[in-house]
Amino acid sequence: MPEPGGAPGLGEAVRRWAAQLAHTDGVGLSADRLEELLHDVVRDVVQPVEAAREAAIRRFSALYSTSPMGIALADPAGQIVEVNAALGALLGYKPEELLGRHLTELGFSRRDVEGLRNGLEELEETDSEQHRERLQLIHADDAGTWADVTLTTLPGDRPGSTFPVLMVLDAGEVHSLQETLRHQSVHDALTGLSNGSRFNTLLESALSPSARDQIAMVYLDIDGFKVINDGLGAGVGDQVLRGIARKLKEVFAGPDTLVARLSGDGFGILLRGKLNPSDVIGLVEQALEELGEPIYIGDHGIGVSASVGIVVRDVGDGGPEDLQRAAEIALHRAKEAGKAQWMLFDPELDARDRARYRLGAEIAGALENGEFSLIYQPTVKLADHGELAAVNAGLRWHHRQLGELDSSEFYPLADTTGMTIPLGKWLLTQSLAAAARWRERYGDAAPDVCVRLPRRLAIDPDLVRLVKDQLDEHHLPAKTLRLCTDSGSLLDPRGEVLESLSVLSDLGAKLVLTVSGSADLELIPKHELKVEHAVLSGPVVDALADGEDEIAARTLDQLIVRARELKLRIGAEGVLTTEHAERLRAHGVLAARGPFIATSATDDEVDELIERHAR
Repeated sequence: MPEPGGAPGLGEAVRRWAAQLAHTDGVGLSADRLEELLHDVVRDVVQPVEAAREAAIRRFSALYSTSPMGIALADPAGQIVEVNAALGALLGYKPEELLGRHLTELGFSRRDVEGLRNGLEELEETDSEQHRERLQLIHADDAGTWADVTLTTLPGDRPGSTFPVLMVLDAGEVHSLQETLRHQSVHDALTGLSNGSRFNTLLESALSPSARDQIAMVYLDIDGFKVINDGLGAGVGDQVLRGIARKLKEVFAGPDTLVARLSGDGFGILLRGKLNPSDVIGLVEQALEELGEPIYIGDHGIGVSASVGIVVRDVGDGGPEDLQRAAEIALHRAKEAGKAQWMLFDPELDARDRARYRLGAEIAGALENGEFSLIYQPTVKLADHGELAAVNAGLRWHHRQLGELDSSEFYPLADTTGMTIPLGKWLLTQSLAAAARWRERYGDAAPDVCVRLPRRLAIDPDLVRLVKDQLDEHHLPAKTLRLCTDSGSLLDPRGEVLESLSVLSDLGAKLVLTVSGSADLELIPKHELKVEHAVLSGPVVDALADGEDEIAARTLDQLIVRARELKLRIGAEGVLTTEHAERLRAHGVLAARGPFIATSATDDEVDELIERHAR
């Protein structure tokens, strides 16, 4: 009879047990009968188990062969013995072409081979049930294919033995998408350059404790880029930026160099290695020359200029913030110097600038704490040096550590910190208060007060109301106030200064124009300004300081003739000596100020001058 379940050797085992049981005490059945009974037992017990085992094998085989996941079964040594169709399709091979290879041979690069080897060792030497990693596997077209790899084991035929299994999912599209997203996160979408985030990351890495040699940072800002955007449109501006990026990458193409777009029209370049300032400056000058070459977009040939800040230092001389700050300071200095040029960071200049910036930051507190006072420049009539025509009011700062500071030392800083208008308003209100006090004490002998309005205050919408309120509060006639300006303010293209001065002139304030040549005078009829006084300044006055210069005198005479035609009263500033004043008076100058009278005067000194004239 056939063996139960078709298992080899099972019939022999049944006969052996039947013969043994037939000779056991108490058993009355023959060996043949016992063999029949044992066959029945085996058939009832073993056949279902065998059937289930065969069904499981069939299910596993179907799953293995039809699975979309690539699978490779290996022997205990790691040699591939079975490969399903999915793995073959993923790697571009017929399954049988992969048989006999070691699992590690499926790695594309040395790194990938090492990853597979480490995974197999981890499974063998630890209790890990699986090892997962994203690797590149070989492909029939000699290129790698990205895959999510899982290594695990199946139990072997003998107790304790295992068979390695490789399971693979295609990660090409996912990896490509992740790489795209990663690239987008660290690159500028418009130019393709690195962005600020990547720039800062690499900067920190370049300044790590293990870094050596030198580092250079170049900050480059395109001059007047808004003109391109506003004049030709943002689309053209974008094309220009792409052209700029391309040129910068061509110039700064070294192996340890990074070019990044940090802002709208701002770029940063990071260089590492054995560097010296002259080499970096040479690259910057080459870049500026390239940027000046037109980029043709349609009919427009567009060239640009740039301001550049440069820092070159050893990597151990400060952190990322120090380096960035130094580059920004050098860039600002390049812009202040007139743009279209580079500046190398200078530590000594930086130390002086820090002191200046600290001073600028203290202005608001000093104004609130009463550290400012008025200081005056007396203007006298040249026919009688004892008679005051006006006093020009200015500010002096009584600094707690630095002592007395003139306006030239802090006014430029006030402009950068937004304190110009508060200082200007304080100067105006205090000057009118002083004028009211003099008028009350000395009557008609009191001088006019002249205030030079900072441009920001001159265009402030509250200026007219402020002047009118102060005049009303102190019961002063508007003619007591002289407002001084210059040609630079009048040439403001938006005309805001002209508008303010015209309104104040209508209120009765006297307008004073500082002039250095005939072109300045011609601004008066051109803009129909109600200027009453012209103050000569600069070379036209300086030329007569040491004697009568024929050419200078002729120029002066022409100015004075034109000023009289415009019905202006003529003064001068910067007059050094009594002889200098006399030469100017002989040509028709009526009043002057300068060292020949006093460089400056306090409230008490002005009182003394007024009293002396009154007596």
